[in-house]
Formats: sequence, structure tokens, C-alpha cells
Amino acid sequence: MASQESTSLPVRSMQVARALAAAGIAGQVRELTESARTAAEAASALGCDVGAIANSLVFISDDEPVLVMTSGRHRVDTTALAARWGRGRLRRATAEQVRQATGQAIGGVAPVGHPRALPAVVDEALTDYSQVWAAGGTPHTIFPTTAGELVQLTGGLLLPVGP
Repeated sequence: MASQESTSLPVRSMQVARALAAAGIAGQVRELTESARTAAEAASALGCDVGAIANSLVFISDDEPVLVMTSGRHRVDTTALAARWGRGRLRRATAEQVRQATGQAIGGVAPVGHPRALPAVVDEALTDYSQVWAAGGTPHTIFPTTAGELVQLTGGLLLPVGP
């Protein structure tokens, strides 16, 4: 699994690569020349459907940060998701709260490589794709994975996150 990590990757992405290797995930973190900060940018850079981009979004619920892995094809319906998940109101975390919870910046938040695991949900819509792409710890790094691997990696629940 040494090929998982490249010394040319940013430090945050190397942490993600180590977490993937430790979990037995074969997908390798790679750096893009174009930004993958938004789902549309990532899809354009990769030549894939925007729905195959797994956005890692951090929300605050019940006074703690939570991770929502959502398909780039729709927005999170926070009211519906909170009810499905059995949690209190979900509100978007600030940039500082995201960095504090994950050690990563908005636009590059990976599903792993955080100081501690966050309660997580993986969007059911991601199961529509045989391969999805998640951020690798920076706005320029990504890795290929599947919805099932995201559930395994995050210990999250598979739930619909849209309306």
C-alpha cells in the first residue's frame, strides 16, 4: 500500500491517504491541476457526472460537528435529514468550525483524516454510481471510492439527504 502515499502530496492529503490505506481502501489520493473546491469544478476536472462527486459537508447538530457526505447533484434538506437521522436541527458549520472539527479547509474536506471521527451520514443518492469521488484533504486533491466504502470509512448511516 506504499503507493497510496506520495511525498508530493500536501500533508493533509497524506493523512487521508494513510487513513484510506489503514481501512483497506484501494483508491489513491491524487492531486488535480484544477480546483475541485466545488462539485461542479470537480466533475469538470474529472469528466464525470456532478452527482458522482461526494461532498463532505460539516454541520453542527446537538452542539457537535457532524459530517454529511452528499451527492453533488442536490443540496442537503437539513430539516428532513435531521428528522430521518433523529438529530436536532442541522446548521452549516462556519469555516473555523470546519477546520477545528476536521483539520481541513472548506472545499477540501475529506471523509477521513480528522482529529476524531464525526457522526456521519452518507447520501443514498451516491449508490447510483459505481464510482464516486471524494476530496482528499485539500481543494486540489481527490480519491475514487464507492458509497459503501464511504459508509465503512466514516462509520456513517446511509440515508437520503435531499428533499
